[in-house]
This record gives sequence, structure tokens and C-alpha cells, in this order.
Amino acid sequence: MDASIGSTPDRLGDSLDYAREILRTEARTLNELAGRLDGAFLRAVDWIFHCRGSVIVTGMGKAGLVGQKIAATLASTGTRSHYLHPAEAVHGDLGRIHHDDLVLLLSQSGETDDVVRLLPPLKQFGVVMVAITARRSSQLGRAADIAVLLGDLKEACVLGLAPSTSTTAMLATGDALALVVSRLRDFRAEDFARFHPGGSLGRKLRRVEEAMRPLSDCRLAHASTRVRRVIVEGTRPGRRSGAIMLTDDSGCLVGIFTDSDLARLIECHGEDRFDRPIHAVMTRDPWTIRAGTHMRDAVRVIATRKLSELPVVDAKGRPLGLIDITDVVGLLPNDATTPVDTYRAA
Repeated sequence: MDASIGSTPDRLGDSLDYAREILRTEARTLNELAGRLDGAFLRAVDWIFHCRGSVIVTGMGKAGLVGQKIAATLASTGTRSHYLHPAEAVHGDLGRIHHDDLVLLLSQSGETDDVVRLLPPLKQFGVVMVAITARRSSQLGRAADIAVLLGDLKEACVLGLAPSTSTTAMLATGDALALVVSRLRDFRAEDFARFHPGGSLGRKLRRVEEAMRPLSDCRLAHASTRVRRVIVEGTRPGRRSGAIMLTDDSGCLVGIFTDSDLARLIECHGEDRFDRPIHAVMTRDPWTIRAGTHMRDAVRVIATRKLSELPVVDAKGRPLGLIDITDVVGLLPNDATTPVDTYRAA
């Protein structure tokens, strides 16, 4: 380890002040940019919304990296979009562009050689060109059908050189375009879920019936069955759930009996109750979740109601499966408290 590390507290303190000033500078720039948005932004939104092909995003260097993120945001919020590297474009990848496409070009200066070199062929293709750039008077600004102007921005870098403020402004403008268009498309959580099946987000957006333990893996019994028989015959292979769902003659869920209920019977010396119908000791009207509901809502019920198990039912209240807390623990909020067995009807 470098012996100098930790030996310059004053310098480190200055660094923290400088970091805060960088954030404040970029925040001020975004606030000013929000006030400058005008009709050009709305025309860009309109063209993207009505684009019959794809939105092709291109830019060089740091602007290109921003462009990749903008293309990804567009694609994930309902607008077909791809990123095209400008250097690769002039070596054959221009063949990826269709005349129904719209090209979104990013360059703060508007004079980036690799981007400017694309302008004549794009003009020949007859595609709509939307630019995010500083000035309308630049080569890119003049050639574009629509120019969303960022203005001449001062970079947060102490040298005033490293793209920082400009790329932040470019990225935020791209987000604004993508999300305004998404709202115009009436893009909903259901649509978002189709494009995000993976990871924690995808799991939260799945329907409960896609994530629950199916009825074949759950413990189920009639509410009139004796407690001892339910416990003995209610075993299932595989992962064991800590709850038995109890139904009436019509197959509707009327109660639930958990491992905690069993423990309480034993603790209170209720051995005589083992030969009584289980409806005498079950928890009536448990919390349930309707099939078709998003997992994020099921997780919210589990967390706020402090449940260990949550039955999934159909429109008539018949059980279809069960969500066990051990299956969704990674989706629970960090401040969720230890679940307890407290059940009420949803």
C-alpha cells in the first residue's frame, strides 16, 4: 500500500469539495436546459413517435457511449431502436439503415468528423435526422431536420476539456425524448414486463401464477378433515411449505394452517385438538392474492402484512398455488421485518 495514502487530509477535504461542485455544476446545467426546451424538442418527439422504422442512434467517443444508453432506453420503453457506430457505418454498416428509420445523431460540437461524414449519405437515404448538439450553426445542426440544442456548456472538468457536463445534458435529453414518447404510446407496466423478463425487475413484474408454487406442490386439505390426518397426509415431495391451505365443499379457500399454528397447539398442550376438525384451529380468512396480479404487489402484501405464505386464488376464491417467503426473499424491501403468521382476507 502507498504510504502516502491517508496522509493528506487537507487535500482529501478539497477533493470532496471539488466533487460536490462537479455535481452542483451538472445539476445547474440540467435545470437551465429544462428551461430552454422548446418546439424543436416537441417536433423530435413527434417524429420519433410516428417513426415507422427504427430509431438509429449514433455518436462518437463519449457521445457514442451515451448514445448506446439512449438506444437501450428507447428500446426498453416501447420504441424500436439500435445503436450504430459512425466509423463502422461508413465501412458498410450504413446498409443497416432503412428509409423508414429515423437517425438520432449526438455531438456536442456538431463538428465531430466521424459524425459529419455520415450526413451526405443519410441525406441521400432520405431518412429523418434529429441532432442533439450545442449550436444550430454547426455542420450537424445545419444538416439535421430537427436540432435539439444543448447550448455551449462549460464542462465540469477543472481543465474544461473532459466531456462531463455535456454528456450529462445529452443523456438527460435522450431520457426525456424516450420517456415522453413512451408516455404517448401509453406504455404500461405490462409492456415493460415483456421487455424485462430477467433479474430482480423481471421477477417483480411477472404475474403471481408464473412465480408461485403450483397446487401440485402445495399442501391442501378439506377444512373438515381432522388435524392429525391433515398433518400426516399433507406431505409433498420437494421444497416444503410451512402452510396447509384449507377449502370448503365448493373448493374455495376458507382458512390456512401453518407450522406456527401447529407449534402453538403443542405449546398450549392442545393434544386433544389433534382429533378435531382442522377448521376449529385454522386461521380463517387468510390474506390472498388474485391470479393475474404482479409479483411486486404480492411482495408488498407479504412485507406490509408480515406474512410467511400468501395463497394465490382465482376469481372465485379457489386456491391455485402459494407464494412462500423463501421464494421471494430477494425481492423484499431492505426494511421488511421478520414475517409472522397474521392472516386476514384481502
